[in-house]
Amino acid sequence: MFKYDVLCIGSATMDQFLTTKQELSKIHLGDKILVKHKEIHSGGGGTNTAAALSKLGLKVKLLTKLGNDQDADLIAKEMKDYGVKLVSKKRSRKTTDSSIIMSSVHGKDRIVYVNKAASRELSHLDYTKSQLKVKWIYMASLVGKSLRTGRKIAEYAYEKKIPMLFNPSLYLAEQGLKNLKPLLKAAKILILNKEEAQALTKSKRHQKELLGIIQKSGPEIVIITDGPKKLYAANNNKAYWMMPPKVKVVQTLGAGDAFNSGFLAGIIKKYSFEDALRLGQVNSSSVIQYVGTKNKLLTEKEAKEAIKKHRIKVVLFS
Repeated sequence: MFKYDVLCIGSATMDQFLTTKQELSKIHLGDKILVKHKEIHSGGGGTNTAAALSKLGLKVKLLTKLGNDQDADLIAKEMKDYGVKLVSKKRSRKTTDSSIIMSSVHGKDRIVYVNKAASRELSHLDYTKSQLKVKWIYMASLVGKSLRTGRKIAEYAYEKKIPMLFNPSLYLAEQGLKNLKPLLKAAKILILNKEEAQALTKSKRHQKELLGIIQKSGPEIVIITDGPKKLYAANNNKAYWMMPPKVKVVQTLGAGDAFNSGFLAGIIKKYSFEDALRLGQVNSSSVIQYVGTKNKLLTEKEAKEAIKKHRIKVVLFS
């Protein structure tokens, strides 16, 4: 028996959300911008998914690299509050990752400034093989030394038959199918958005066609999201589409992490494939109605109520 359901591997950041009255398209170099509203929340693919999975009732560990600073202390405390166990105890000499997200009250466009620092430093010294013995591994996007470490973990997972969910970002997807082969071969589930799927395959084909192309690289399950538009998914030899429900959107940062976590929780908890998609979607639809990547993450009970409320249709197609 495994003590933990999921080991999440990914970044931890401190996000600063700034909202201005000015339209972003009308801001010029040298302008002094008045900020109407400011909020600070933790973020990053590692902490977002760990928190979401834990809130959905799973036992979760997190492998991430923090800096030796106050932001790291705050993130560590928050993870403890969520019931998430931090695996890596040794901190980086670099600062904890941070980002500034600037948006306007006039629209949903945003500018994101990201500082990748400590998260690049994850190494084999930050974990032991025994800590990788979990039911599932969730691997978010990694860069630098951390990506090399992620490849080694993926090879171990493949060797030991530990199922893995892989969620690459655009800059990782742009490396292509060949360069990401070790990660894709180890991934039972691959989730990415339309732009990432096209970058990964070097193709502008429709998502329905991209599903099959990507599945040939290893993953049994491939899901391609497209914001408020149709989501496409393939599970072995079956293909599906799903239309997200219409909700008020405040910001979309963290939407993907919330969806991925909800879907994985559904799979682990033996939901049907369709209901696992719905669980992911209602979790994502909840988060995008608030500022912050973890605000209004759902419990399993809340998610089930939201699934009944939204009546999301999942369609099987050939």
